[in-house]
Amino acid sequence: MNKTFYLLGLVLLLVSRLLFAQEAGPATIAQPVTSTSGTSIERPSMNRSIVELLNKLDQLQKEIRQLRGDLEVVNHELAGIKHRQRELYLDMDRRLRDIELVGVKKPDTTASLPTKTGTVKTGQPTNQKTGTKSSTPTRAEKDSYHSAWNLLKEGRYDRSIKSFADFLIKFPQSSLAGNAQYWLGEANYVSRKYKRAVKEFSQVISAYPDSLKLPDAMLKLGFTYYELRQWGKAREMLEGVMQNYPKSSAARLAGIRLKRLQNEGH
Repeated sequence: MNKTFYLLGLVLLLVSRLLFAQEAGPATIAQPVTSTSGTSIERPSMNRSIVELLNKLDQLQKEIRQLRGDLEVVNHELAGIKHRQRELYLDMDRRLRDIELVGVKKPDTTASLPTKTGTVKTGQPTNQKTGTKSSTPTRAEKDSYHSAWNLLKEGRYDRSIKSFADFLIKFPQSSLAGNAQYWLGEANYVSRKYKRAVKEFSQVISAYPDSLKLPDAMLKLGFTYYELRQWGKAREMLEGVMQNYPKSSAARLAGIRLKRLQNEGH
């Protein structure tokens, strides 16, 4: 961009000097050649030079317009990435207390969640693989969980994905397993691995129906379907959040995204 502006300035300087020279008369340029009949013969070389410089100037202006357009596209994409990052971190900061609240309260387990085949009672998981969970996580569970969570918070998403997956393999009956499954979905979501995020968020719903993260998993599943441009599934999941958890922060965010869907004509 700086080089382009430099060339543009140079061309403008040359054009201005040539025009000045053309108007200045004998002091700056040679006079036109006069024929034996007294008719003035103009020199075409000066005019050609000016035309060539003007053509170069026009080309440089086109390149500048193209660069400005490219810059606007990049800025728009960067703004979208920053928005998603900010959304993730605000979500994490707001839910930090969940770690300390594990086992203190649970979502309404009588709610019905939308699925491809109808509705499922959250009190009866469709894929219960963890059995009876311990009520209090051990020191080893806490250390492993916090290690994975800190990787996510620091933006080291691939390592965080691996750490949460390892946690679920190592501690399948931990009371933190539902949370770990949720953050596994989040790590994939913020990494824009949306198809994988759908699988991980869905697992929260099917395998951890008593998890505190259930409303949030439904919300983020709706967000993920939105990113995949699956508008019908996104709307279904978001409406399910508002219907089953109307007083939750997840319901408020679901309502905002539903309005966005409506405004965009989806």
